[in-house]
Amino acid sequence: MIINQGVIIPYKNLSKEALRGVIEEYVTRDGTDYGIIETGLEQKIDKVLRQLKKGDVFIVYDEMGETTNILSKEDIAKAECD
Repeated sequence: MIINQGVIIPYKNLSKEALRGVIEEYVTRDGTDYGIIETGLEQKIDKVLRQLKKGDVFIVYDEMGETTNILSKEDIAKAECD
């Protein structure tokens, strides 16, 4: 599916290694805040993977910037309205 911010890539289309790499890069970005309690890397990865499986977040590839991001369905809906 194409949206204003790029193309949604179904997580099932990625190899296990590629999916982990995308999620790991996302959860270790500067500015990613998980609250007062520090959460371990594996916990962060597991949380995002659960959200992907539930359809709460999606992997989005930005063709212009050649980058990936993980966006919530609310963020995607907002982007579609802009």
